[in-house]
Amino acid sequence: MTGLSAMPARRRSRNVGEGITRPPLGLPGKLGLTVLALFGLLPVYWLVATAFMHREDVFAADRPLVPLHPTLENFHAFFGDSKLLTDLGNSMIVSAGTALVSLVVSGLMAYSLSKFRYRGRNLFMVMFLVGQLVPGALLLVTLYLMFSAAGLLYTYTAVILAFTTFTLPLTVFLLKGIIDGLPDEIIEAAKVDGLSNLAILFRIVFPLITPGLVTAAMFAFMRGWSDLLFALTLAGPDKQTLPVGMTSAFIHEGAADWPALMASSVITSLPLALIFIALQRYFVSGLAAGAVKG
Repeated sequence: MTGLSAMPARRRSRNVGEGITRPPLGLPGKLGLTVLALFGLLPVYWLVATAFMHREDVFAADRPLVPLHPTLENFHAFFGDSKLLTDLGNSMIVSAGTALVSLVVSGLMAYSLSKFRYRGRNLFMVMFLVGQLVPGALLLVTLYLMFSAAGLLYTYTAVILAFTTFTLPLTVFLLKGIIDGLPDEIIEAAKVDGLSNLAILFRIVFPLITPGLVTAAMFAFMRGWSDLLFALTLAGPDKQTLPVGMTSAFIHEGAADWPALMASSVITSLPLALIFIALQRYFVSGLAAGAVKG
């Protein structure tokens, strides 16, 4: 046996994956990607450099490109503010809640849309996508009135539900694309063994689509972590998240403490960066599975 058929299955799989994530590039392609990477990293570098600069250096006419006299005083402004630390905890609660609710609801919906056939299914999917065309700001007043009437205004529940409404369309279609690739025979065999639909979903389907679940959870978490407008409107003073707290603490009428704001931005970006680095393998494979099989 010669050629590709002679390769071990694991080696062939690795080669195919590398061909997708690392396509062969010539020198022009590598140079182009390098330029794009530098262009994308420039704002990040400017953010980090400003965070370690003194205020007079930041606003100097001949501002240096690198911190000549690095300082940590801008980071002290964040950790020395108890209100910002409280807002950090609120962000963790809201973001984790958004990720959890989005996973459970989108998993149920994706399984239903993928493996069940009923009248109105395709129309429901189209309406779901069309809803994404409506700017979120237009729904803010409606959500505000609904949560106010339900007595949920200025609570974690209101913020989590508001974020979930905007994460569901993407997470549902991502998970649906992955579940579509699961053989129906697996589900039929589970039904023969007497498992209910919920048991099949949580004991069989979810373990098989772990990369997709991680990807959906990361997207939902990032939505809850970085949103400003909905948290500013729906969360009260005691429940406001970190973006709202940073805006109130460092941006004032006619003035802004940019070095302290940049230092706070570095701190708040670290959790997302660490999560992405730790779960990058699942994130890439989840996106690929949802795109290819959907």
